[in-house]
This record gives sequence, structure tokens and C-alpha cells, in this order.
Amino acid sequence: MNKDFLKPSLADLIRQIHCINHAWKLSQEMEDNNHFLGIRLRDLKTRLQIKLLKKYAPDYVYLKEDKNIESEEKVYGLILVSPINNYSDVAHLPIRVAKKMLSEEEIAHFSKSLSNI
Repeated sequence: MNKDFLKPSLADLIRQIHCINHAWKLSQEMEDNNHFLGIRLRDLKTRLQIKLLKKYAPDYVYLKEDKNIESEEKVYGLILVSPINNYSDVAHLPIRVAKKMLSEEEIAHFSKSLSNI
């Protein structure tokens, strides 16, 4: 197996997350939200986002609650400190999911206020 696939660079991980997020949204349009493919894509996106945070936050990416998005639940935006390949964020992560997959200490460490940038 290709070593780069198992340990992607920051830019590659960001690209993977955006591609999977796009595929997940397309699957939602074609099927209902509980279709097995959509669930698998959503879960893969979440796992990659957690990997990104654990490896690169808060130096390159940080969590910030996005209060400007219309969503059924509260979400974090994964915000890049500096744009990478024309991306300034790495999609959204429901706060409920973040709390389930990360400790309070990790969430605090991965969060960054605008005053700290």
C-alpha cells in the first residue's frame, strides 16, 4: 500500500476531506440521508477531520463555532490559519459529534479565538 495514502500531507488531507464532503452531499441529493453510502461518507469525513485536528491543530487549523450557517444543529467550522490550495476552511463538524469524539481538553486546545490569530 502507498505510504503517502496512509500519511497524507496537510494539503492532501484537506483535499481528501473536501472531496469526500462533496461526494457525501451528492449522495444526500440522490438518496435519503440514511442511505448506507451517505452514512459511510459522512463518517469517513468526520474521521479525517479528527485526524486533521489531532495532527495539525491549532498551528494550521482550528475549531470555531459557525453561527452564520443555517443548520439543524450547531456546528464547528474547521478554519485554516492560512489558505491552502484556495481553501480557507475544511468543512463543518457538528458540535455534538466533536463532543463525542474529542475530549473537552482537546476541543479547548483545538479552538482558537480571532483575537489569538
